[in-house]
Amino acid sequence: MLKQQLNFKLSQKLSPQQIQLMKLIQLPTQAFEQRMQQELEENPALDNGKESAADDDNFSNEDADEYNSDSESIETDINIDEYLSDDEIPSYRLSANNYSADDDEKSIPYASGTSFHQHLTQQLNTYRLDPESREIAEFLVGSIDESGYIRRAIPDILDDLAFTQNVYTTEEKIEEVLAVVQQLDPPGIAARNLQECLWIQLDRKETTIPIKLAYNIVKKSFDHFSKKHYDKLITKFEVTEAQLKEAILEIEHLNPKPGGAYAGNTKIIEHVVPDFTIKIIDGELELTLNGRNAPELHVSREYNTMLQTYKVSKEKSKAQKDAVLFIKQKLDAAKWFIEAVRQREQTLFVTMSTIMYYQKDYFLSGDERTLKPMILKDIADEIQMDVSTVSRVANSKYVDTPYGTKLIKEFFSESMTNDQGEEVSTREIKKILEITIGEEDKKKPLTDEKLALVLKEKGYPIARRTVAKYREQLDFPVARLRKKI
Repeated sequence: MLKQQLNFKLSQKLSPQQIQLMKLIQLPTQAFEQRMQQELEENPALDNGKESAADDDNFSNEDADEYNSDSESIETDINIDEYLSDDEIPSYRLSANNYSADDDEKSIPYASGTSFHQHLTQQLNTYRLDPESREIAEFLVGSIDESGYIRRAIPDILDDLAFTQNVYTTEEKIEEVLAVVQQLDPPGIAARNLQECLWIQLDRKETTIPIKLAYNIVKKSFDHFSKKHYDKLITKFEVTEAQLKEAILEIEHLNPKPGGAYAGNTKIIEHVVPDFTIKIIDGELELTLNGRNAPELHVSREYNTMLQTYKVSKEKSKAQKDAVLFIKQKLDAAKWFIEAVRQREQTLFVTMSTIMYYQKDYFLSGDERTLKPMILKDIADEIQMDVSTVSRVANSKYVDTPYGTKLIKEFFSESMTNDQGEEVSTREIKKILEITIGEEDKKKPLTDEKLALVLKEKGYPIARRTVAKYREQLDFPVARLRKKI
């Protein structure tokens, strides 16, 4: 049985203008410039302020009032619904209403130049190889990952050559060709593990006493070396502590990822343009917004003049009505975009200004230990905006400070209570932990348990596992691996 009924339901829906503003806020400076240029190209009713003075500088308030009055008369003269068919709805309205995170434009610049594998293949051309060896060599080069390693077993490579390349060979032949590939530059390329990578590099160095000792350590006692059992190495090779130190220094100068320098040739290049600048002038903080974030935009006076002409004309043909509807849509879109850019500028400045004064002690001193605990909600409550808006500003924007260019989200951190009952930033604790590890005796580095005791003495009672978590976040290895002779 079919039944019809009416239901009232309250729902929230973002307007196209709000969606457009959110999209603009999350864009960093360069992406924002590209988005603005796209809008200028797509909407002829929008100008970037580069016209001559004879064309007037801005679309003034009087112009806007005049445009609004014109729009009212147009709507009374023209049946809008008759002309606004689906085909005439501009694409910017449709894309706004159907926007999702997957629709973000990603215009990504790539670096030009020879790729890593092309670089290796070109070197192969300088070797005299029979057809079978060349095919195996090219397959091996193609199996090298971005770090410069071949992380596949020889039997697996043997099977793949047979199934995919129709090359039937032996493991001995593959080993023979692999030795040729390992002669390519950079040294250490095509190694199957770190140990092999290091001794390949040492084998190509000029033979000296420290190099020879380093080679033997890597080749014969890599496990003792990796675990830093220096006493066992001194005993096994019958050397002094000074001689061992020279050999270890040679090993530390080797490249554990020989492909890293070349793999970057085809990776994305990212240029950071600070959105804000903070300066200290006469002991006070001064915040400025990058001028590229606040471009001069105005509605084209030429289009407004077209509306004026239509208004005073006595006879209005269908073609004129179609044209003026198009003009009206473009003017609406231009006004929307200009307002969104203005609100973006205001939102960015208000948010960063609040962050700057919240972390005033840090921006005046540059000492990370003075950073206060701060979460997105703290700033959102202060400026009376949504947390998501603050997140959009913090995640993609940079600020140029007297202490370097910083990502804004780095100033946010959780809080922890010290022994005085005061709320302190976890960034402050990490900084003290970093200083403590930097100043420790490298012959007897501090364990996580001892680090926890040191922090407790300084007034930060935190558990050993929390120390371990912070140490890993700071990219410090465990005490045993920080040991030096």
